[in-house]
Amino acid sequence: MSGHYEAPIREPLIIGHKTYHDITEDIARPIEERAGKLWWISLYAALVLFIYGFGCIAYTIGTGIGAWGLNRTINWGWDITNFVWWVGIGHAGTLISAVLLLFRQRWRMSVNRSAEAMTIFAVVQAAIFPVIHMGRVWVGYWVFPLPNQFGSLWGNFNSPLLWDVFAISTYFSVSTVFWFMGLIPDFAMIRDRAKTPWTKKIYTFLAFGWGGKAKHWQRFEELSLVLAGLATPLVFSVHTTVSFDFATSVIKGWHSTIYPPYFVAGAIFSGFAMVQTLLLIARKVCHLEDYITMYHIEIMNIVIVLTGGMVTVAYATEYFIGWYSGSRFEDFTYLSPGAAVGPYWWAFWSLIICNLVVPASFWFKKARTNIIWTFIVALIINIGMWFERFDIIVINLSRDYLPGSWTMFKPTIIDVGVYLGTIGFFSVLFLLYARTFPVIAQAELKSILKISGETYKAKEGDEHH
Repeated sequence: MSGHYEAPIREPLIIGHKTYHDITEDIARPIEERAGKLWWISLYAALVLFIYGFGCIAYTIGTGIGAWGLNRTINWGWDITNFVWWVGIGHAGTLISAVLLLFRQRWRMSVNRSAEAMTIFAVVQAAIFPVIHMGRVWVGYWVFPLPNQFGSLWGNFNSPLLWDVFAISTYFSVSTVFWFMGLIPDFAMIRDRAKTPWTKKIYTFLAFGWGGKAKHWQRFEELSLVLAGLATPLVFSVHTTVSFDFATSVIKGWHSTIYPPYFVAGAIFSGFAMVQTLLLIARKVCHLEDYITMYHIEIMNIVIVLTGGMVTVAYATEYFIGWYSGSRFEDFTYLSPGAAVGPYWWAFWSLIICNLVVPASFWFKKARTNIIWTFIVALIINIGMWFERFDIIVINLSRDYLPGSWTMFKPTIIDVGVYLGTIGFFSVLFLLYARTFPVIAQAELKSILKISGETYKAKEGDEHH
């Protein structure tokens, strides 16, 4: 066991003096017991938003995207803002799972499952927006490179919009396989504990014949590493490709080489904030305080501070280059009567306060370890990152090269409804996931119990004293 020694100074990752049996019971309880009142209230609220939002989508498809607040100058608005926001939120899940697995970070084991689920559900929401933005959704398949039997090859490989299709579909596929494969040992655990024949049949099918043999674990470990190796470059490629939608254009404020790293840092920033939000809720509702500890929450907050610092540097660079370029168009967008004191000043200052000022509180340990403040800051960051995408798209488009084309964007009730619908859809998926799949990987937790469990660390500490 000498190779598995961990310094006693490190805080335990599993508290409450747990045994292997305790871990199984605690992780299986939310699935096996009846849902509580809080879960049902949350589900009904999410379903109301979901139904309203998809009514707005149906109205949009039936009427045309003239139902939105778009106009001749601003032909990308609320919908593409939401698309980039949802892709960004889907970023942190695979980062937590893949990158931290390759770096052998044990703290990921309590948070990676929810983060992976969040990735998949967020990418589903993101995919909705480009499809309905086309207007004619029934020819949405034209974005794919089709065989010539369907007519000419419609896909334009010079367009970053087509790169989006490939990047996001690949990211979604690899993330789904990675998530499902990690669930297989947990499905087997639920299968073996099932009390009804119907439940047993479902989880037997999902467990893919898992028996917990040494050969099974060997293949599981090998495939985990292979998928993590595949997923790691995807983490950086997906939002880089999304940034090319803007950076490869000639529109002032978009034509920037800083966009790829800037978008990736911002995506990880917003993604970690959303993971933090969901984990704090799951921790309370599913009674997982002994597995998602204050130590986990603090480490996540440290990552938020780090990525928030990267975003701050990106903002400063963007504004400096806007001034240094000497371009009056860039100057107008970023400086003087542009964003800060222009007609969208409220969106600009919301971005600065939510993304730079409020998260800076996490430099202090007292703020990092306060659960209520962490939850508030995580929500504020996601609001701020939405405003960042809104500012990039709407402010830059609203002031065209011709003053006669200048205009304002005003979202309609349909714009807002579609956005609320995707939040409802995301919430419904996550709530159903938390009731049917184990929220934490119990097999991985058991593998670190004797290294990072509170009982065993206390014994180690006594031995070394």
